[in-house]
Amino acid sequence: MPDTAAAPTTDNAGLLQLMSWLSPAFPIGSFSYSHGIEQAVETGRLTDLDSVTGWISTILRHGGAWIDAVLFCAAHRAVRNDDPDGLARVAELAEAWRGTAETALESRAQGRAFVTALTACWPEAAQDRWLALLARPSYAIAVAVAAAAAGIAEEAALAAFLQAVAANLVSAAVRLIPLGQTDGQRAVRGLVQRLPAVVLAARAASLDTLGTATPMVDWTSMRHETQYTRLFRS
Repeated sequence: MPDTAAAPTTDNAGLLQLMSWLSPAFPIGSFSYSHGIEQAVETGRLTDLDSVTGWISTILRHGGAWIDAVLFCAAHRAVRNDDPDGLARVAELAEAWRGTAETALESRAQGRAFVTALTACWPEAAQDRWLALLARPSYAIAVAVAAAAAGIAEEAALAAFLQAVAANLVSAAVRLIPLGQTDGQRAVRGLVQRLPAVVLAARAASLDTLGTATPMVDWTSMRHETQYTRLFRS
């Protein structure tokens, strides 16, 4: 496969692409997923700004978002290094590293929607060749591939991706508790302040050390499957 692009960049064009792809307006249905937060609210575990910020921060550093962050870096590097076999291995790990059926749905459905919208509205030959290798793209891997193919630097792409994940989970909490828009933005601010450390750790992490430590997040996700009244798919 030919080389994809020049050296990765974080110029305005790349940043505008990231902002567009990760905007709530990009049609991947992210508003319909709460990653178990709906059950956590139902059972009284999330009630205010501090509990929401702490819960989502743990997902980012020790839960599913942490797995996505490490695999995001690996997928980005596979594209930049012209390594389709490496990308295939990372994509396989991304499918396997899901604690529950609903979090697997969350990743897979958003990934499929992202690829569909991107190839229809932002077509690029190099990008589309790489995306075509992903039989069942997870969301994180699809975004990483698109960013790498576009020459967007790994660090900037990962930071933007995690910010979008965090903001979407906060949005779910705002609607469910209800938390309120002001406290919602305070939560986003608190999480954004923690993201540089998560990005740094993820970029230095090895695939051999992958793991999670969020059993309550997995428990709420599993309980959500049979929750009587639900607004969200996860």
